[in-house]
Amino acid sequence: MHTPSPSRQHESSSQGRLRNASAWILVGVAFLLLACVPSSFDAEMGLSSSDLPVSPTEGVLRLAGRDPPTLDPPLVEDAVSAGYVVEIFSGLVSLDPVSLEVVPDIAESWEESDSRTEYTFHLRRDARFHDGKPVTAWDFKYSFQRACNPATGSSAAGVHLGDIVGVEDVLAGEADEVSGIRVLDDLTLQITIDSSKPYFLAKLTHPVAFVVDRENVVGGGEIWYKDPNGTGPFRLERWEAGSRLILAADEGHYGGAPGLEQVVFVLDALPLFTLYEQGKLDAVPVGVADIERVLDPNNPLNRELSEAEILATYYIGLNVSAPPFDDLRVRQAFHMAIDRDKLANVVYKKMAEPAKGILPPGFPGYDPELEGLPYDPARARQLLAASRYGGAEGLPPIVLLVAGEGASPRRTVEAVYDMYLRNLGVELQIQQMGWADYLDALRQEERDFQMFGVDTGWIADYPDPENFLDVLFHSGSGENRTGYASEQVDRLLERARTESDPHARLALYREVERILVKDSPWIPLIHDVEYWLTKPYVHGMIYAGMQVPHLKYVSVSR
Repeated sequence: MHTPSPSRQHESSSQGRLRNASAWILVGVAFLLLACVPSSFDAEMGLSSSDLPVSPTEGVLRLAGRDPPTLDPPLVEDAVSAGYVVEIFSGLVSLDPVSLEVVPDIAESWEESDSRTEYTFHLRRDARFHDGKPVTAWDFKYSFQRACNPATGSSAAGVHLGDIVGVEDVLAGEADEVSGIRVLDDLTLQITIDSSKPYFLAKLTHPVAFVVDRENVVGGGEIWYKDPNGTGPFRLERWEAGSRLILAADEGHYGGAPGLEQVVFVLDALPLFTLYEQGKLDAVPVGVADIERVLDPNNPLNRELSEAEILATYYIGLNVSAPPFDDLRVRQAFHMAIDRDKLANVVYKKMAEPAKGILPPGFPGYDPELEGLPYDPARARQLLAASRYGGAEGLPPIVLLVAGEGASPRRTVEAVYDMYLRNLGVELQIQQMGWADYLDALRQEERDFQMFGVDTGWIADYPDPENFLDVLFHSGSGENRTGYASEQVDRLLERARTESDPHARLALYREVERILVKDSPWIPLIHDVEYWLTKPYVHGMIYAGMQVPHLKYVSVSR
């Protein structure tokens, strides 16, 4: 799913901009650094001391956060929203936060047919919505069908549920029910998929497959999710836009009561490092302005430091269906004009790894031998001159869409702008949008921008290369935002979907990745490495490489 800019860009100066870091955690609940730093904690938060604990409180975890674009599970397509949704809702299966393997959730067990195309799920008898109502197979059938209903407008439904027989018919408006979903009894759900897919169960960990309460959805109208009746380990207690979002433990949760009573997300809090030092936040990401301090073993904060490699790739996306990036040589020229080593080592002070390809290190299918296109400004200028545009002077105006707020662009955007100006003689026009508007712009077919990204990336939904390569680059995917289409790539991806031999399957994906790097619909920039400070009285915090529900494992005790 889409993830905002990395937390390492956080700076304590008034000119700094922060990535919306999140809940992975914490890679999902993002926070945005503003251009002007308020002088007092209460003023920053817009809260009084009676509203929010400003000293450590037993059972209460205080984190920075940001307003999510949505809390409606099938509409989730970004890490900000997902960071909350995975704690409030749940599905048939989940991901273990450490191993990232598929584990039971509301489904306590399941069987697969010999053909591996039919899954029979057995639901827990003790699974309840937050209001105490039992969860049944009928609730899941409703939730799946609602997600696939064109009126819902879920871009994730086709991507993550499209393997289920009948889903495409419902999405196309040609059927009212998903034929591949059957309720055998109140606690038994059967799902049939079109062919054996080794990643199918992992797809069901995406929020689009979470169960929702029909009465809650229908009775609550368009903003029902602001008072959701979920099934996750936490319920939404309060959400005041721009101020705070509070989760409260579901004491009767079928998985056991969480170790926390409350999680208080302070929205758009800053400066994070200072608030952490003042004891007003319990865990924060470390940015480039402070990394050298906390890496010093003589600094007491070094003992509170954690490092996590995030399974994400930050990139520049190119609109290959419109000038000038409809020319391969232009795409390759722009690709070879970017100094990724400088971005990772200078702009981010070695808090990132240069990205040579699309899959991040540590991810299944990652190819350590992939060299990618080199940084070569001279060759880039030759390619641009050899294109049908004849060089920089023949290019149309190029707009780069970035996510963010504030008076000036973030450090990486400035660096990329300078590289193109210096190496190609191309001056980009920067268009900046807030996170929700940015996501909406990417969904539109008619665009007034030719490039997008830089400070946004793709973080794994589940640990399978299909989630990057197929989801983002197959010509028929709803998440293909570049317009890239290759019959060769489509054929290889479709073979990989059903390949039963793991080694042969990964070989297919590596072949696809090499083609994509050469074709350059994406310009990979960096892979995220996050540093977090966590107070010693916080126990069980997990900084995983991707989106997982994890707050139920955390406790706060002095």
